[in-house]
Amino acid sequence: MTKAEFLQQFNFTTPSDYDAFSLQRLAHFNQDVLRPAAVLIGLVERKNGLHVVFTKRAAHLKHHPGQVSFPGGKYESSDKLLLNTAVRETTEEVGIPSHMIEIIGTLPSLPTISQFSVTPYLAWIDASYQPKIDANEVAEVFEVPADFLFSPINLVNFHFQLKTVTHKVFAMPYQKHFIWGVTAQIIDAMQRQLAPFGGINSA
Repeated sequence: MTKAEFLQQFNFTTPSDYDAFSLQRLAHFNQDVLRPAAVLIGLVERKNGLHVVFTKRAAHLKHHPGQVSFPGGKYESSDKLLLNTAVRETTEEVGIPSHMIEIIGTLPSLPTISQFSVTPYLAWIDASYQPKIDANEVAEVFEVPADFLFSPINLVNFHFQLKTVTHKVFAMPYQKHFIWGVTAQIIDAMQRQLAPFGGINSA
């Protein structure tokens, strides 16, 4: 998948809603108590096509240790705008300076069980970036080919029962990594947004 192909497919479709079943368990949340946060879906143009930047959270973190995610975090008042949160967190976690990040779009906000409202921003990242990991937050930075990431055949979902509540979980194994949770929900929505164009073929 090339940069031009992605832009054509993304810009000529409207964002898809997040999975309705997954959101049911959050329906009782008071939207006013949700804390704003942002993540960056960073697209890098390589010789073999587009790739997307991911982080693996540090194992010692209190929330979601060792989980694969997009760079991002909670909004700070000094950010002024939520898109600045996505850029700032990417710079802090991965070491990619803001001048190497070009915001190109956004997706709807997604409420989470931890009471955040997460807004994903899409951006081009200069292919010459050199990651400088903040070990306090990130254990690893890696890239996934867009052809693999946005192919529905590579994303699975399953249900499990916890007490009296049925949960739906999306997951995507990639090499030694396991992408799931909110990150996989965002990937699912992007896959469905690209579906009117026939989706993306698996690499």
